[in-house]
Amino acid sequence: MCTVALAPLFSAVGGGATAAGATAAAGTAASGLTAGSLFSGIGTALAVGGSIVQGVQGARAARENARLVEEQRETERAINAQRDQRARRQFNSEIRKQFAELAERGVALDSPTAVLLGQEAARELSFESQSIRQTGQARDTELSAEARAYRSRATTSLLRGGLTAADSFLTAAPDLWPSLGNAA
Repeated sequence: MCTVALAPLFSAVGGGATAAGATAAAGTAASGLTAGSLFSGIGTALAVGGSIVQGVQGARAARENARLVEEQRETERAINAQRDQRARRQFNSEIRKQFAELAERGVALDSPTAVLLGQEAARELSFESQSIRQTGQARDTELSAEARAYRSRATTSLLRGGLTAADSFLTAAPDLWPSLGNAA
């Protein structure tokens, strides 16, 4: 089929054609299939296919990134919970040490001084725990937004690939089917 489509090119360059080549060239010209239209069609198909493949690959990569961010989010959530538990254990240990030292010195644990120290330690424990949780919540919100952005990029990539493919096809349509312009 390529030799039939290329026959007119060779005849123009070579200076003469055989009877079979002339007949093939006339048949090719009559059917509207020329090397230019053939290559134009192949180029259009490649452009359309390439745009779609690029959109799908971009969407796949963005979805994979979103999945990785979600995994990181879960990991950091677990680490943050561990930090909070460790801080609470450490504060509780310090409070017990403080009460043991007070008892060793002969201070009654229900005295106003011991109660005040216990309240102060509880406030510090609460503040530290809240700080850890708020930092974790801020990071969780940040990672959640990042995952949403990646999912949005996946949708955008698919749309861009489809629209670019449609643009390539519609731009090439008049060249591929010249009779479309005369149909109106």
